[in-house]
Amino acid sequence: MYTSRKKIHKDKDAEPTEFEESVGQALFDLENTNQELKSDLKDLYINSAVQVDVSGNRKAVVIHVPYRLRKGFRKIHVRLVRELEKKFSGKDVILVATRRILRPPKKGSAAQRPRSRTLTAVHEAMLEDVVLPAEIVGKRVRYQIDGSKIMKVELLSPFNSCYLCYMVEHLSMEFLDLYLCISFFMPT
Repeated sequence: MYTSRKKIHKDKDAEPTEFEESVGQALFDLENTNQELKSDLKDLYINSAVQVDVSGNRKAVVIHVPYRLRKGFRKIHVRLVRELEKKFSGKDVILVATRRILRPPKKGSAAQRPRSRTLTAVHEAMLEDVVLPAEIVGKRVRYQIDGSKIMKVELLSPFNSCYLCYMVEHLSMEFLDLYLCISFFMPT
């Protein structure tokens, strides 16, 4: 029998948490009830799901999807996030592709790691996943005297320019905190 457990594929046969099962059940329910998402969700599944405190009393649901299925999820991203936010009321839903970070090769080794597996490339790709309906058009890093860094990200929204101004402020306050939280909760 096809159940919600088919929507969760964990590495090394690890058991899904209760929250991951609730996200899997939500995806399963959407596949069965929503006709426009049914054919797209049929072959899609998730790796893990985490609930993160963003700022103050706001929470976000971070869903890690397999890297190979990211294009399928991006195709239905706006509709899927809208439906999942209805299911998890009061929480932001963010889909992030699971990526691997490889350590730098040792001296004298002939193997080189791909650019897509470096720490910087993975974090940049994760930032793009967090702000997905919008497109990143500029990044600035401001270095403080005390050694801290502030990253300012400019977004080009598909909706309108007012949303752009709102998103830049929103990103600097809340999504940047979420971006930092996601980097600590990446599945291995």
